[in-house]
This record gives sequence, structure tokens and C-alpha cells, in this order.
Amino acid sequence: MKGRILRIAVLFAAAVIAAAVLFTVNRNKAVNEDVQAENILALNEIEQLYKAGDSAAAEKKVTELEDKLRNTSPKTANNAEAVVFAGISIGFMGVLLLYVYFSILRPFDKLKHFADEIAKGNFSIPLDYERSNYFGSFTWAFDSMRREITKARTCEREAIENNKTVIATLSHDIKTPIASIRAYAEGLEANLDSTPEKRAKYLSVLMRKCDEVSALTNDLFLHSLADLDKLKMSSEEIELSGFIREAVEEISGEKGDVRFRDSGREIYINGDRNRLMQLCENLINNARKYAGTNIEITLSEKDGYAAVAFRDHGGGIPDEDMPFITDKFYRGHNCGSEQGSGLGLYIVSYICGQLGGELSLRNHPEGGLDAETRFPIRKTYQS
Repeated sequence: MKGRILRIAVLFAAAVIAAAVLFTVNRNKAVNEDVQAENILALNEIEQLYKAGDSAAAEKKVTELEDKLRNTSPKTANNAEAVVFAGISIGFMGVLLLYVYFSILRPFDKLKHFADEIAKGNFSIPLDYERSNYFGSFTWAFDSMRREITKARTCEREAIENNKTVIATLSHDIKTPIASIRAYAEGLEANLDSTPEKRAKYLSVLMRKCDEVSALTNDLFLHSLADLDKLKMSSEEIELSGFIREAVEEISGEKGDVRFRDSGREIYINGDRNRLMQLCENLINNARKYAGTNIEITLSEKDGYAAVAFRDHGGGIPDEDMPFITDKFYRGHNCGSEQGSGLGLYIVSYICGQLGGELSLRNHPEGGLDAETRFPIRKTYQS
């Protein structure tokens, strides 16, 4: 394009110069024709004087005409106007070319170079742009597209890495309880359970390891559904106090390590029973796994929300882990050798959000972790 613009400029300058030369030639021709006319008039006057018999006057006119012709050369017109016109035209063209170069050609070349880099897959190169030139809005949109593509590619890489991480984590975490199940099953097969106590111990370990595998696969299943936005949430009216009592009874069983204290009021929310049960199960099992203490569940009302707090008496969560503890696959520094997928609190937070609530975590001043879930209250009654 620059070559085409340059050729146009050269042709324009040549046309202006040719027009100026043609104008000058024509004007000089007109001036010389005027001089010839004057000389013809002078010769005609001399001829008339000779015819009238006035030879002295005629000789005088001849002498004057000879002197005039001898002392003058062919006249040329004043060509300053043509020169000024040509100079102004060429100068204007030069200014126009500079404007076109800086406002159109150079930004376009930068944009073309940027597009070539993008085509090569180089998304890290930024595009400098000025809103004042003709490509300002376009280059801004192009650079925004680059940033969005970069962000999308980063998210894609993170998703791939997360998938690799979860596969590796689950492979490791499932392998351990499966190995234990096999070992104890072989023990049963070899009749190593020689006493009722040993048999009960073997069966207890087998059940516990099966529960670990079930919890891991359940977390992975819920994560997959949440990632695909297919984790369905039904909505029904639930009386929280009675629901939590049922959940504690079902999850705690004969262990008796979970205590529930209600608010003395019937608090109703809209929610999904199955998802709320998963939420309670995840929080209780997390506390059992990492704290290993009794668990206290408290139901209260706070600013139009039903607050259900799950508190253990363990070591809590390290401060450096707290901002990331609800992220997918994140496991805190205090998890030690405990098996887990890093999805438990992520799923709890996701369920809370889908039900219009929220999850907040804090280390209790007297020790332990306080995990509080909040849900909008539909209605309340005094018990």
C-alpha cells in the first residue's frame, strides 16, 4: 500500500509540474504575440508616413524600431504565479502524504504485524493503540480480543492441569483404601480372623475403607456435575431444625460425636434435601477427618438468614490456606497423610451458592474451625 501511495504522489507531482510548464509556455507565447502585434503596428505606421511623403518622420521611426529590436530579447511573462501554485500544490501533497502515513499507513502496518503475530500463536505481544487515529477503536477491540483469547487459553490450561491433578490425586487416594480392602479381604480368606474380635475389626476396617472410596467417587461425581452445570437443585420448603436432627442421626449413627443445638424456633427455608444432606455430610466428615474431635452444630437467625454453624475443636485451618480452601482440588498444609480429593469444601460452597446462601469459614478464638452456612429464611414460627 505504501508503494501505491508513493506512486500516486509522484504522478500528482508530475501532473502539477506539467500543468505549470504548460501554463508558462502558453503565457509566454501570448506575450510574444503581443510584442509582434506592436511591431507590425509600428511598420504599418512607417509605411503610411512614406506614402504621405514624410520621409524624415518615417526614417526616424525606422531608426527607433531598429534600436528597439536591437536592445530587446523575446519577452517572457512573469511566471511567479505558476511557480507559487506548483510549490503550494506539491507542499500540500507532501503534508497530505505525511498525514496519511502517520494516521493510516503506520497504524495499519502495526496492526498487520500484530495480526501476523496472533496468527503465529504469539498472544503475549501487546498492541499499542491511539484512540485518535482511524484504527483506534478497531485496534482496541483487536487487543481486547487478544486478552480474552489469552484468558481463555489460560483457563483451558488450568482446566487441563486440574483434570490431570484430580486424576492423579484420585488414583493415589483410591489406591490406598483399595489396597487395605484387599489386604483385609485376603486375611479373611486365609481365616486369620480366628476370634470374633479380630473378625469384627477386619469387617470394621473394610467398611471404613469402602466408605472412603465411596466418598472420593461421590465428590468427583458432584464436581463433574457442577463443572457441567448439571447439578440439579430442587426447591421445597424445609424446616431446618427437624432436618438437621435427622441428618445428624443418619450421619453420626452410634458414634455420638455430633451434638446439635437449635434456636427454639421453627425456621423454614427453600432448598433441596439431598444437596443439604450432602452439605452436612461433607462438613461433618471433614471435621471428623482433620480435627478428630466432637462436633457442635448450632442453628440461629442472623439478618434474615438461617445460620447453621459446624464447629470442631481441632487445629483449624492455617491462615495462609484460608483464602484458597474452597477452591477446587485445594488441600491445606495441615491435611497430612489424610486421603481426600480437595473437593469437599468446594462442593459445600457451590451448594450454598446454588441455594442462594453462602459459606464462611473462620478459626474459632477458643480453637477449632467454625464453618457457617447461611440460607435465606422463608418463614419462622415459635416452637
